Amino acid sequence: MISTNEIRVGSVFMYEGSPFMVQKLLGQKGGRAGITVNLRVKNILTGSTQDLGVDAGEKFEDVELDEKNVRLSYIDGNTFHFMDQTTYDEILLEKEDLGEKGGFISPDDDYDIIVTFYEGKAVGIELPVNITRTITYCEPGVKGDTSGKSLKPATLDTGVEVRVPLFCNTDDRIVIDTRDGSFVERAKDK
Repeated sequence: MISTNEIRVGSVFMYEGSPFMVQKLLGQKGGRAGITVNLRVKNILTGSTQDLGVDAGEKFEDVELDEKNVRLSYIDGNTFHFMDQTTYDEILLEKEDLGEKGGFISPDDDYDIIVTFYEGKAVGIELPVNITRTITYCEPGVKGDTSGKSLKPATLDTGVEVRVPLFCNTDDRIVIDTRDGSFVERAKDK
């Protein structure tokens, strides 16, 4: 069993007889009736996406997934082509199957990605917690602002937009937390 407070992006649970994968945590809402946790979930069987509000403390049946280590070979439009590292089989996933995680990967990456399977069908991926990306565009940095409290939008080399501190500049290499897309630090591999 998995409770509401254990649910994270990528968690899979049974709800009303169907398996759902969490694509995004939309926040919490409190009131007289208690706390409601809002989630964007994808039905693994049908592929449909919906927003779901569940009560805090509610328990769900956990879903077992199979996993394989893969590398991203190439991206063809909205289709991501992965290669199994042991059998060299090709695994295809659509961009919407990856959720926000699809914006953090590139064929140039040299780390393994885990593809999750439900009843033999590829349904999603798990990435390393921290990955390094290059900023391709952002407004110029503000000299002297090193607090990291204020954020500005920045476009990464994969095309996804994230929020970074004001001191970051174009061509900086930064570390991103793939669980929520947040800035961690400047990369130390310059």
